[in-house]
Amino acid sequence: MRFEYSVIAAPTKAEKAREARTPTDRYALSLTAALNRMAAEGWEYLRADVLPSEERSGLTGRTTIYHNVLVFRRPQVVDPEVKRLPQPEVEAPDAMTERP
Repeated sequence: MRFEYSVIAAPTKAEKAREARTPTDRYALSLTAALNRMAAEGWEYLRADVLPSEERSGLTGRTTIYHNVLVFRRPQVVDPEVKRLPQPEVEAPDAMTERP
């Protein structure tokens, strides 16, 4: 089975809610919302990673920034008879007839 993957940034700001009283509870609520949003689109949560990214710092400097990301996957829909993704069918345009 083949999969396609999606990576999103992990939430950095906690959502406020009446039932979430502590900062940890609020962050867990934000994370739950992100996971449920992706699950509603058919994505399965796979893992969380911290990955480096080299970015510019000033005019000539460079620095490494670390990003927290969430990795998701879902089965890729591919016809086994065809080696490429299915293409949408295009309807033929209606024939235009001229009237005298």
